[in-house]
Amino acid sequence: MRTGKLHSIETMGLVDGPGIRTVFFLQGCPLRCAYCHNPDSQTFHGAKEITPDEVVAMAMRYETYYRATGGGVTFSGGEPLMQGEFLIEALRKLKEKGVTTCVDTSGYGQTTYYEEIFKYTDHILLDIKHVDNEAHEALTGRDMTGIKTFLSALKSFKGRLIIRHVMVPGLTDNDEAMNKLLSLIEPLKKKIDKIEILPYHKAGIEKYSQLNLTYTLDTVPAMSADRAMAFEKVLNERLVALKSMEIAKTA
Repeated sequence: MRTGKLHSIETMGLVDGPGIRTVFFLQGCPLRCAYCHNPDSQTFHGAKEITPDEVVAMAMRYETYYRATGGGVTFSGGEPLMQGEFLIEALRKLKEKGVTTCVDTSGYGQTTYYEEIFKYTDHILLDIKHVDNEAHEALTGRDMTGIKTFLSALKSFKGRLIIRHVMVPGLTDNDEAMNKLLSLIEPLKKKIDKIEILPYHKAGIEKYSQLNLTYTLDTVPAMSADRAMAFEKVLNERLVALKSMEIAKTA
């Protein structure tokens, strides 16, 4: 049986998909986001091992909460798409138990497994880091090839999407960037439930000093929650308008 590399588990997650969820944070990520609040999850070093059967056993302890709230299990990270074989097996076993599944991802992983992962996934939380190729590489260490590949693969995904974006002052808190974000995801609009703009914060900055890492956004102020919310409101209104136009065309 394939084992997974595990960072940690949250048993009563409320923000990683619908309802109350058990969140398995998997170890390892190909990105090096400047604002990552779990830099200790980026490499596979020091990870615990867990089997798909152990995932199911842990998850089923909270089955009552899932049924009462429409919750389930979320795989986050790190980057869960970096452990494709394990993820597929764990998702499949959870679906056999009737558990709703969710993958929280940045869209960078083992592309070979995307289609199979989609078969057993009800919800995807997709975190789009930036909308400009060079700026994306400066922020994460990778260009946008990975996210564009994933967005293309999502055309075959039958579940529901939530698009997330961490808004950093001076980087994407402007209309041009938000226009590009909407344009990037427009082909998937029918599958998207909503867009969430998450204000940049510095809650995990102390981990960098503990790990002897440099925090490159040290001089960047936290994002205003109200300003982020204003962008989020406009984007979701425009998303609804795009969906309405599509319905009108096919009517």
